[in-house]
Formats: sequence, C-alpha cells, structure tokens
Amino acid sequence: MTTGVKAWLLDEFKGIEHLRLSEVPEPTPQRDEVVVQLRYAALNPADRYLAEGQYPAKPPLPHILGRDGMGMVAQTGPGVAQVRVGDRRAILRGAVGVERAGTFAERVVVPVQDLVEVPAAWSEEESAGATLVYLTAYQALTQWGTLALGSVVLVTGASGGVGVATVQLAAAMGHTVLGLSRNAEKGRRVRELGATAVFNPEDTLWRQSVKVALAPRPVDLAIDNIGGKLFPQVLETLGEQGKVSVVGRLAGPVPEFNTAALLFRRLRIGGVAVGAYTNTESRAAWQQVLALLASRGARPLVDRVFGFEQLPQAFERLAQGPMGKVVVKI
Repeated sequence: MTTGVKAWLLDEFKGIEHLRLSEVPEPTPQRDEVVVQLRYAALNPADRYLAEGQYPAKPPLPHILGRDGMGMVAQTGPGVAQVRVGDRRAILRGAVGVERAGTFAERVVVPVQDLVEVPAAWSEEESAGATLVYLTAYQALTQWGTLALGSVVLVTGASGGVGVATVQLAAAMGHTVLGLSRNAEKGRRVRELGATAVFNPEDTLWRQSVKVALAPRPVDLAIDNIGGKLFPQVLETLGEQGKVSVVGRLAGPVPEFNTAALLFRRLRIGGVAVGAYTNTESRAAWQQVLALLASRGARPLVDRVFGFEQLPQAFERLAQGPMGKVVVKI
C-alpha cells in the first residue's frame, strides 16, 4: 500500500488563508526527474501573489506552493545520471511551485536540470532560500548591461530577501550601494552587508538627503522592490540615463505620475522576471552569484525558521517585513 506525504494545499486563488495541511500521494519521478526529500523550504512574496490570483500562472487546484527548497535526493527517474540517491541539492529555478507542485511538502518532484549543489560553507537553512532571490537580484543588476565600476545603486526594501541579496551583490560588484529601510536597526544591518548609507523612505526629506550624500553624483540604477507611492520618488533621485529595475510591488500600484519625468533625463524602466532565464542562463547566473558572494565572504541571511505546521505564521512574518529570508523546516 502506497503511503502519502504531508503537504500544504491551496484550494482557491483567494489568498494564503485558503491553505490547508493535508496528505497527498507519494510523488513519482518521470524521465529526467528526481524526488527530493525536503529538509527546508523558503517563502517568497510571489507565493502570496499566486495564491491571490495575481500571478500569470494558474496551476490546477489544489496546488502546492513553494519555489525554494533544499533536501536529499530520495529517488531518481529514468535517464538521471547527474545525481544519486542521498545527494544534497537545492532547487535552482523552474516550474516547481508555479506550474507544478512546489516545496511546501515533505517530498517534491523536480527536473534534474533544476537542481544545484549546496555550497559547502552554507547551512541548509541558508541554502534553502537563496537561489530565487539571488538570481532575481543578479538579473536586476545586470539586465541593462555592465554597470561602470563604482556606479551608484539604490535599493528599496533593502532589508527584504531580494533587497539583502541585491545589496550584497552590488557591493561585491564594486558599486556604491544606498538602501531604503524604515527600521533603524535593519538599516544598521544593511550597512553591515555592504551599503554605504541607508535612508528612511518615510522621511519626507530622504531624496534631498540622498543628493547631499552623493553630491554631485546621482543614482545610476534603482532596484525597486516596493512600488506604490515610493516609485515616483525613486525616479527623482536618478541622473541622466538612469534606470530602474522593477522587482516587486509590496506597496501596491504606483499612483499616477507625470511621464515627463522620464523624458529629459532619458530614464528607463524595466521589469525583472527570472522566469525569462533559460536553464542554461540560470545556471550561469548562479555561478556568477556564488563567485561574487565568495569574493566578500558573504552568505545568505535567514530571518527566522518556522516549523512545517507553522506555515501560516511564517507567511505572517513575511508580511511584517523580515530581515532576510523566512524559512520552514520540513
């Protein structure tokens, strides 16, 4: 008799509150797939967006969320030669948690090409939540081409998962990094991660403070994780041919602003979508990420680890604005 595995199921695209802990059949790998016995999984705002029906993907229901995770290879399908049962692996990026079952489960089926080795110096918790945020940060920093050494990079939501990753990578690339954070203690920690200065976006004079701190230099690239009313303010800090990489919209829709603000400085705005990477591009970007982090002795930052049955509370923590990644132990 086949036993089942525990998993958190989403029954409706009406929010995280529609998750329920249940049992699903033991997953079976197909050709070029493996079953991963998960040890840790990490949360992302995109999980919530999908649960709320705000994401392009509409997988069959009930659906298992979760894009990030690490664990042990428990079973291999036909054609798999790259890994063996017992190997530790992290999930790189792909359809897991989006079009197919995700990591908020005891076991998950993953295409073998979407697995990467766990860095030896990292803990399992650190490895579980690293790949998606660092690939996102890397794309946000590089999608406009190579920035000149010493360029000024402004990161909104600098204490969040992608924010922390962006600060670390931008500093490793040799740029001057500025962060935005509403919390003074988080701001201190962001500076420890590599930011030159951190400003409070709730301070009505923060833009003037940025200009004074940089004078006469402007911001070359802004990485925006927040959106909302902050977005037009971020545009004000950009110099000639400044650019914005749009990663998230945690503060909701951007209010109406005068598009003439884009014209005279020839500003450019571009969305970040890690899903646009091919598997080959994702793997190449990941190797660049690892090299950059190693160059500064930097590691992923974990905010808090919850028990598997505490997934709803973990999402509450994510909504509060963590310092780094929120992880569940499975």
